[in-house]
Amino acid sequence: MSITPFQALACPLDGDPLTQEGSCWRCPAGHSFDVARQGYVHLLPVQKKKTLDPGDSKVMVAARQRFLNAGFYQPIAAAVNRTVLADAPEHAPLSCLDAGAGEGYYLRQLAAEPGLTQPLELIGLDISKWAVLAAAKQDRRVAWVVGTNANLPIQTASLDRILCLFGFPVYGEFARVLRHGGQLIQVDAGADHLRQLREIIYPTLKEPGTGDRELPPGFELAGTEPLRYELVLSTQDQITDLLAMTPHLYRAKAEGLEKAQALDSLTVTVDVVVRRFVRLGPFP
Repeated sequence: MSITPFQALACPLDGDPLTQEGSCWRCPAGHSFDVARQGYVHLLPVQKKKTLDPGDSKVMVAARQRFLNAGFYQPIAAAVNRTVLADAPEHAPLSCLDAGAGEGYYLRQLAAEPGLTQPLELIGLDISKWAVLAAAKQDRRVAWVVGTNANLPIQTASLDRILCLFGFPVYGEFARVLRHGGQLIQVDAGADHLRQLREIIYPTLKEPGTGDRELPPGFELAGTEPLRYELVLSTQDQITDLLAMTPHLYRAKAEGLEKAQALDSLTVTVDVVVRRFVRLGPFP
C-alpha cells in the first residue's frame, strides 16, 4: 500500500492540464502556480474569489483540528472509509478528492485505514488557505490545493472518488471530474445533529436539511447509511472548539453563545447520513 499525491491537476484559468516543473505547476498557455514551501499549491485566482480571505478563519481551523484530532468524529471517518473502499478493486490505484477538506482529517484517516491494499492517490481541496496550510503541515503525501468546488482545478474524468463531508456540493463539477462509475460520498447532518447544543444557543430550532434532495443529474444513489451516537464533551474548551468549527458560531446571537460558553460539560447527539452516489455515463 502506498499514498501518493494526485497529479491530474488543471489550470484554474483555462482548464488545460498542469505539469509540475520543480517548485511550480504550469499549463501549456504559460500560466504558472508556485508550490508553497509547506507543500501546497494555490489554485484559486483572485478573480474567482468573492472575499479577500474566503473560507474558514485561522481560529476556526485550529479549533477543528483540535476537535477532530481528539477523535470525536472518528466513527464518521470509519463509515466514510468503509464506503470509499467498499467496491474498490484490490491492489488497483484509487484516486480520491476531499472537496472541502478543511485541515485534512478525513484523508489522513483514509490513509491510515487498517488492512488497506489499494495504492491511494489523494488530493485535498479547500477554499481556506488557513485550512490547506494546516493540512499540508500534517501530511505531505497528499496534494493539498487552495481552490473552489465551483471551479475544480482537476482534469475531466480523472477521479475515482469524491468526498463531500458537511460541505458544499457542486454536482456539475463533481460529475465532470469523476470517471464513469466513479463515486461521490456525501455526509450531511440529520435532524438531531448537535441538537442539545442548538437548543442552548438558539431561542427556537430550525431543523437542518436531512439530505433528502432530488437526485443529482448524472448520478444514481447506490447506498445510504445513517449514523447516530452520543458524544460527551467533558470540558469547556471542547464545547468552545465544537462551536468554533461550525457555522453556529456566527449564526447564534451573543446571548446564546454566552450560555454555551458557560457550560463545563455537554452531551450532544451526532446524527448524520452517509450517501454514496455513482457517476453514470461519460461527461457531456
